[in-house]
Amino acid sequence: MRGKGIHIEGLSKRYGEGDTAVLALKNVNMTVVPGEVVGLIGPSGSGKSTLLKCLGAVIDPTAGRMMLGDEVIYDDGWKVRDLRALRRDKIGFVFQAPYLIPFLDVTDNIALLPMLAGVPNNQARTRALELLTALDVQHRAKAMPSQLSGGEQQRAAIARGLVNRPPVILADEPTAPLDSQRAMAVIRILNDMARRYQTAIIVVTHDEKIIPTFKRIYHIRDGVTHEEAGEGRGFD
Repeated sequence: MRGKGIHIEGLSKRYGEGDTAVLALKNVNMTVVPGEVVGLIGPSGSGKSTLLKCLGAVIDPTAGRMMLGDEVIYDDGWKVRDLRALRRDKIGFVFQAPYLIPFLDVTDNIALLPMLAGVPNNQARTRALELLTALDVQHRAKAMPSQLSGGEQQRAAIARGLVNRPPVILADEPTAPLDSQRAMAVIRILNDMARRYQTAIIVVTHDEKIIPTFKRIYHIRDGVTHEEAGEGRGFD
């Protein structure tokens, strides 16, 4: 388990020094295995965003150890020379807003990341279309983002997060702007994609509608995480 998906040990993040220092994360431990979708919940200011940014190599932790797949990426310091390439190739991101590029069609929005990683254009577009087909929006492959519904935009964003076949996807409030039906559709898709591509997915959420779908949940409060079993309804 330790060498697969995502695994973190003793992760801490301190802002500031001396009397003004704030410990935003305190000795956090977490494991998410391939094929699993885990919820990360907690009140505003609890450390969710800080933890996600550390996991996504967006900010530097202060101490601890992190593994993605079989690779140690942080051990009291970054062990990866190119963090930009790490984010591009090993970590998929799905946000509350889709952030699709408005002047590219859906296929090219998804294919752009593998193209930037050196994948030939035709191969990248083929990979994008395969994901769009898996997500049942292949009929929108040539549409522009402005022509998509909110649910279609979020499916395109999920495809973009998966296109480089990362071992980990970090989803930050992916259902917040959606109604109940579309929110459940998105979380079902994330579960299907996790199983199909053996991706470890962490979903940060306040959305009461989807919390019962998780089999495991990490609560975070004051920078400390506590694991508990979830209800895991409806996705077996």
